[in-house]
Amino acid sequence: MGKISNFFKNVASEMRKVSWPRRKELTRYTITVLSTVVFVAVFFAIIDFGIDAIINWIL
Repeated sequence: MGKISNFFKNVASEMRKVSWPRRKELTRYTITVLSTVVFVAVFFAIIDFGIDAIINWIL
């Protein structure tokens, strides 16, 4: 049981050392991530439709 409590004490200690982002930074990071996800999703959708069209054209 001592190892578990020691683990959580170490976790709490490390969490105090974390440099948390400010609200403005967090908003910017969130927008960057969401726009990247949308871009990649659209890119792969276009590639998928292109491959599908090529396969349908061949068959």
